[in-house]
Amino acid sequence: MTSGLQIAVLTVSDTRTLENDTSGQFLCEALSEEGHSLAARQIEIDDMYKLRAAVSSWIADEAIEVILVTGGTGFTTRDSTPEALSVLFDVDITGFGELFRQLSYEDIGTSTVQSRAFAGIANNTVIFCMPGSTGACKTAWNGILKSQLDMDHRPCNFAELIKKGSH
Repeated sequence: MTSGLQIAVLTVSDTRTLENDTSGQFLCEALSEEGHSLAARQIEIDDMYKLRAAVSSWIADEAIEVILVTGGTGFTTRDSTPEALSVLFDVDITGFGELFRQLSYEDIGTSTVQSRAFAGIANNTVIFCMPGSTGACKTAWNGILKSQLDMDHRPCNFAELIKKGSH
């Protein structure tokens, strides 16, 4: 049983649309299947200031409890998600990126070192940023997010922290 969180999904891409955004669509379907609600969905180009503006507005919205960001975490010149969003965090969730890369290693081997998956908390909103591939989103959701956003997961979970209003 889940806590029924309000979750926003942001896809960072210069080319994807709602019709071909398989990663964002996977996250929307997965969160819904677990009893959460899609609070907002947006596709934004990989521009540092547009990304900050989109996520900042969701952080300021008390109704949004979790933000899932897919894309822009690589090493190309267009990948700016870590630089754009990490400055917004009140606290980093370092274990997310570490565990994501460990799980990802099982699928893609040493290529996982090119992932800059990361997470943090800002204004009691938990933000998870993962690579843009659908496979990476499945790895993050099934291996980490599904249980950490479940109020009943033990010994601890982020859903419980969100509902208590503290981090």
